[in-house]
Amino acid sequence: MLIIGVIGKVTMARRKISQSEFDAILNCVAFFPAGASLEEISKNLKIALPHRTLKRHVMLLVNKGSLIGEGKTRGRRYRLPHVEVAAVHKSAVIPLSSSAQEIQTKIHRPIQARAPVGYNREFLDLYRPNVTVYLPEHVRLRLLELGKTDGERPAGTYVRKIFNRLLIDLSWNSSRLEGNTYSLLETERLLKLSEIVKDKDFKEAKMILNHKEAIEFLVESADHIGINRHTILNLHALLSNELLSDLESCGRLRSIPVGIAKTTYLPLSVPQLIAECFQQILDTANAILNPFEQAFFLMVHLPYLQPFEDVNKRVSRLAANIPLIRNNLCPLSFVDVPQDLYVDGIVGVYELNRIELLREVFVWAYERSCLRYSVTRKELGQPDPFRLRYRALITEIVAGIVRGCMNKTAAIATIRQYAQNSVPTEEQPRFIEEVERDVMSLHEGNIARHRLLPSDYERWRKVWE
Repeated sequence: MLIIGVIGKVTMARRKISQSEFDAILNCVAFFPAGASLEEISKNLKIALPHRTLKRHVMLLVNKGSLIGEGKTRGRRYRLPHVEVAAVHKSAVIPLSSSAQEIQTKIHRPIQARAPVGYNREFLDLYRPNVTVYLPEHVRLRLLELGKTDGERPAGTYVRKIFNRLLIDLSWNSSRLEGNTYSLLETERLLKLSEIVKDKDFKEAKMILNHKEAIEFLVESADHIGINRHTILNLHALLSNELLSDLESCGRLRSIPVGIAKTTYLPLSVPQLIAECFQQILDTANAILNPFEQAFFLMVHLPYLQPFEDVNKRVSRLAANIPLIRNNLCPLSFVDVPQDLYVDGIVGVYELNRIELLREVFVWAYERSCLRYSVTRKELGQPDPFRLRYRALITEIVAGIVRGCMNKTAAIATIRQYAQNSVPTEEQPRFIEEVERDVMSLHEGNIARHRLLPSDYERWRKVWE
């Protein structure tokens, strides 16, 4: 069908617009979470479009609501709207490309309709360091812009500055992605006061405490750790301590077959092949020059191989931080990452050897981590619509906790009660996290935003600490 445009009295026929052109534009913009200019879109677009055609397409996408335009004239930028992601995760704000959604569609079919698949060594063999790239150049440049910190300083300089904050964030978020039910405040009390929640499985507390030791190992050894056998095996030993039935399996490559629930993927079972592929992953990762490509490569291939009896994904998430720590880049703490989208990304690798969904989760997660640690504030997003929606309620709860001189146990219970009474079920975990972060970040210089007096704060702080 031809689109007919009328200019004055002249009628002219325009060529048919292909949906693939719109998809290419949206996929390109997805790699610029803070927005991209027309020039950036044109430079990174995978298809060739004349500038006027590109501009017209972008305007059509804005009019349809598929893109958000912000700013004026030469400073105008375009980003994906933070809308709900299909029906996969109602509270997720990660904009997904059509390729990522295609992966979800395939892995969400009934498990009986998905063919069993084994480990595909060709997936690893075909990767050529610094030739094959999982993260396109414009993505790597964008992540560097967001994550750069102190420049030429000794390895680990930056991460030591934010260590206390990172310790809680990464321990909690990585554990949360494994289904751990500790809240952020409960995690803080566990790490700072060794206070275990009595009605929860002890393994949950141990998982978090193991993360603490593993993170301390990475930070304290920042000047000499690397992507090598010693580091990865010891990382596993720390993360799996007292969580495996066979204690001797901690820090050792597996010699038995393993299965993975809710997927048709069957990992390698021959110990010699597992050892060969494990070393190949380390050698390949070491040869990669870009730290972000290194990090993502490890997040893809360590879980795919399943070199250990368990705790493989946890090892990959912390190992991904090694190149970031060594290069004084903002660490990756997986703040706000929806568990189901992360798992979908991993299953997409397992069953399809496709990385697009996991890549989009990784890029989005890194942006959130950079925001969390204030590495850079340039052009980073708009006010969070979730927090705007609940601003009054969050302020009310925080003020009530302080004026009521609640300790951490009472505060946790109060926040959960408010969430259950006032927030839709699917938004409660995010809401609880936001309130807990506000409480944890209170200090004498920001109490006014919760309409608190210095005397309120001083009385509460004595009880809180």
